[in-house]
Amino acid sequence: MNVRRRLIPTAALAATVALAATALTACSGTAGAAGAEDGKLHVMASFYPMQFLAERIGKDHVKVDTLTKPGVEPHDLEITPKQTAQLGEADVVLYLKTLQPAVDKAVAQSGVKNIVDAATLTQLEVHGTSGHDEHAAAGEEGHAEGDGHSHGEAGEDPHVWLDPVKYAEIAKGVGAALEKSDPDHAADYKKNTAGLVAELGALDTEFKDGLKNTASKTFITTHSAFGYLAERYGLDQEGISGVDPESEPSPARMKELQTLSKQDNVSTVFFETLASDKTAKTLAADTGLKTDVLDPLEGITDTSQGADYFGVMRANLKNLQKALGSK
Repeated sequence: MNVRRRLIPTAALAATVALAATALTACSGTAGAAGAEDGKLHVMASFYPMQFLAERIGKDHVKVDTLTKPGVEPHDLEITPKQTAQLGEADVVLYLKTLQPAVDKAVAQSGVKNIVDAATLTQLEVHGTSGHDEHAAAGEEGHAEGDGHSHGEAGEDPHVWLDPVKYAEIAKGVGAALEKSDPDHAADYKKNTAGLVAELGALDTEFKDGLKNTASKTFITTHSAFGYLAERYGLDQEGISGVDPESEPSPARMKELQTLSKQDNVSTVFFETLASDKTAKTLAADTGLKTDVLDPLEGITDTSQGADYFGVMRANLKNLQKALGSK
């Protein structure tokens, strides 16, 4: 897999985390006022992975709301006036810049001072599918649009939560921010953060061991959200439609994937729970492949293969092992 990185020095990352926490110190005197009704710190999360961090680290000391309701595809979210008002009333806003343009705009216009952008708490990279990058490197024009990502500055991929190691880095930054915003409960936030980071470390080990020996290293998915996961565990992601899981791929891209599936011993085309499986089933039918779910964890629904982040990630691991031929 070809990966182009925009690396951030470790010292700069540490400084960024410190700044994120410091930016919230102004909130420390307002925790009581903000929690006038229930005594809790009010955190507004942009979508599920941010909500999960706030709930696991804050536990009983926080009241967490989310802008993206269950079953809503985060990329397509439109912010209502009511949500904008709720955003402005939050003590802390936790979001991931570039993932949801509507949220970025609402946060910028909200006037909220205590904002944590998870994208500043780890290193963002630019990911493309192998085929996409090879065409780009060769200077070829007209390759299927959307085979890779086009997020944020320099096309950075925001799906960092699918890498347990990077998600743990974000958790540390969020924990530090909550400690500063609510110093009375800082010890609990620190303890909860350490516990969550340890769980994510164990999950990382499960993925490393579970994907160490597989018959194939290539997987095909409708949504190119798994670049960080693929890089972490030595796999190659091939996206059908790029960042938009419901966009139509070009005939050339479909033909390319048919050829690739035979060359790389691919057995399965993955689709996700929040988007149509039409394209995945079309490719599978044309190539004689199976279909299965690989959940990008952008939201938890009744159909999600797991009750929370860890449950869905372990379901993803099981499905990857089955598709790749784990030995």
